[in-house]
Amino acid sequence: MPAGGESMPDRKPAVLFVCLGNICRSPLAEAAFRREAERSGLDVAVDSAGTSGWHIGSPPDPRAQAVALSHGVDISGYQSRQVQREDFARFSHIVALDRENLAALKRLRPADGAELSLLLDHVPGRRGEAVADPYYGDDAGFDTTWADVTAGAKALVERLKR
Repeated sequence: MPAGGESMPDRKPAVLFVCLGNICRSPLAEAAFRREAERSGLDVAVDSAGTSGWHIGSPPDPRAQAVALSHGVDISGYQSRQVQREDFARFSHIVALDRENLAALKRLRPADGAELSLLLDHVPGRRGEAVADPYYGDDAGFDTTWADVTAGAKALVERLKR
């Protein structure tokens, strides 16, 4: 990968979204990004993972599934997985949903690994902001998370198209 973290011109972009457990925020970010990439015609590989192994093999939280489905996206077939070292070579961009997971990714990232960022860094005026974790809250928190990940997905798709 060239200096500055830009992907190779002949390499299809590949984006990995990362939160802690990979059952709420990162699968929603993956879903929103897939939808926006498809709408814009961007050819990109996409996946999600967690920094913890707490929920490996589990589907997304039922509330995450419900909010995604309410926006026309079925994530019931997604399965939680943990970030692996190979992900830093497989993906051109690894996008964390909060600062704690970004810090964990920075500790794991090899010197020549994927470009790291926070999802909301791609949204004008939201640099440094985290997508709130809706896990311990009510259903309304998942609506807020969907709005945030959709804004981030749209902005990231636009950046990758440039």
